[in-house]
Amino acid sequence: MTMKRVMTAALLILGGALSGQPAYAQQLHRTDLLRSDFSVADREVLQVRVDFEPGAVSIKHRHPGEEVAYVLQGTLEYQIEGKQPVTLKAGDSVFIPDGVAHLAKNLGDGTASELATYIVRKGPALVQPAE
Repeated sequence: MTMKRVMTAALLILGGALSGQPAYAQQLHRTDLLRSDFSVADREVLQVRVDFEPGAVSIKHRHPGEEVAYVLQGTLEYQIEGKQPVTLKAGDSVFIPDGVAHLAKNLGDGTASELATYIVRKGPALVQPAE
């Protein structure tokens, strides 16, 4: 496991504990697929596969840029600040604006997976716990 993945897992667990939410981070598995400079100065693009075990929920968090999540398998509910929760199944996508707090949870009995694409500022942590 890379140091980045260890730090991300620790941040998710700590964030869940501090926010009073269940610490389901151990039930989320992130696989970094791509990281590259973007054509806009001080930005980068990342692609990450996130696998959610049954019942897993992320901490409420935000990113220093935009996220597009595409559901690969299963059923995920996204709770995005300022919007009604939305339930997505395989083949559905959601856009999460820069800095908007959100969480995702697996509503199904099997593993759910998403492909998350981020266009973010370089430097800040990708996952920032939200209150």
